[in-house]
Amino acid sequence: MTVHFIKDDFKKQFAVFISYIAYAPIISIPAFAIMNYYFLNFHDFIVITTICAIFTCILPVLFVLRWIEGKRHHGQEMDMDIPERKDRNYPLIIVILSYFIGTAVLYAINAPILTTILMFSYFSNTLIVFFINLYWKISIHAMGVAGPTTVLIYAFGPIGCLFGAIIPIVMWSRVYLKRHTVGQVVTGALLGFILTTLQIHLLIH
Repeated sequence: MTVHFIKDDFKKQFAVFISYIAYAPIISIPAFAIMNYYFLNFHDFIVITTICAIFTCILPVLFVLRWIEGKRHHGQEMDMDIPERKDRNYPLIIVILSYFIGTAVLYAINAPILTTILMFSYFSNTLIVFFINLYWKISIHAMGVAGPTTVLIYAFGPIGCLFGAIIPIVMWSRVYLKRHTVGQVVTGALLGFILTTLQIHLLIH
């Protein structure tokens, strides 16, 4: 009985850990860093990767944390997952705006095309998530890993798949924590791959 409890506790902690590191703004940093390191000299790598981090991670996370704090202040239980579908709409709008501004900044400073496309995919994919979320709670975690994986595969070939090796574990963690159904995580991953692939081909050509 005790061994079974310890195993369940470990699985839950592991699932929570995976969910945190695969949080879309967090997972964006290594994705942009890998791509920028390959395409840029050291100085430009630091500048452009910092810009990417500001608009895909720092600003969105700060806003969401502030918004959650406000909800808790009014007595509503809330965490970074924002478990209730209807509660996600307002944070998604602000995050979408941050991604859009990030795309405009990268385009204006002539960042590498795939870096700009990746930022644009964060914007456009999240915009689509917003409309889906009005009716159905799709997995942003699964989409948030699948999107950058697609760009890295385009940039580096099969070796880019290594970035996506975490996707099955992310999908498992979201279902195990009862944050999503199997259908929601599978749909999130598939849409991440499909939408980002379409955007790459449309924008590159």
